Amino acid sequence: MTQKQTIQLFEQRKVRTVWDDESEKWYFSVVDVVGVLTDSPDPNNYWKVLKNRLKKEGNETVTNCNRFKMPAADGKMRLTDVADTEQLFRLIQSIPSPKAEPFKLWMAQVASDRLDQMQDPELSIQQAMTDYKRLGYSEQWINQRLKSIEVRKELTDEWQRRGIEGQQYATLTDIITQEWSGFSTKGYKKFKGLKKESLRDNMTNIELALNTLAEAATTEISKQQRPRGLNQNKRVAKSGGSVAKAARKQLENQLGRSVISPINAKEVLAEKKAAQLKQDNDD
Repeated sequence: MTQKQTIQLFEQRKVRTVWDDESEKWYFSVVDVVGVLTDSPDPNNYWKVLKNRLKKEGNETVTNCNRFKMPAADGKMRLTDVADTEQLFRLIQSIPSPKAEPFKLWMAQVASDRLDQMQDPELSIQQAMTDYKRLGYSEQWINQRLKSIEVRKELTDEWQRRGIEGQQYATLTDIITQEWSGFSTKGYKKFKGLKKESLRDNMTNIELALNTLAEAATTEISKQQRPRGLNQNKRVAKSGGSVAKAARKQLENQLGRSVISPINAKEVLAEKKAAQLKQDNDD
């Protein structure tokens, strides 16, 4: 089974999803869907109670969910109940919610869009741009973020060729981040006041550019040195990070300040929204 994980947005709420190329189906995180439909403060417990009730009622079609590893709130990959669109349509019938019908329409559109994107990959890029614009990001940042996604994909493909697997991806990413920024990934997120949010989605333009440079450099060095095993790849990751570290130090010497910022996207977008409201009121 070839799986492609992504985050979908329904009314600004994130829903973790997996696309299975073999069956050509979307699988949705049941807990995320429950959270969207119920606004429950504890969707995990809501689903646990509902699942037990449905089992007692003999509704095996709904409760017999697959389990895939998906990124959890702590950033780790954890097994999560997932359901395909058919299962979810049946599950939604068991959850009283005014969002039920809009959510069904959204699910159908997600499935349709994916089939279109399989025929034209450019549509995937357009969808990502639409999602980021909806959240309030600037076009300059969005273009840079999309480029960083491309660079990251090239790096993970290279790591796969070099025998890297599982948790080793996170280990190497941490080395690159630590080398160029001075922070571990966890420390960097804490510095920015983040918990489950994506670190890259909360970087400034400069931070994102430096991170992209570090990953691009790591890819090129790896292609040249052709490392095998984790230890050799660790050395390459440190070398790639050092390239961006040198660029960062040179820029900071010119600016006279650090370019590693504690600001996060939520603060930036809130300030942007407040400024727009003020302008509208002044007009």
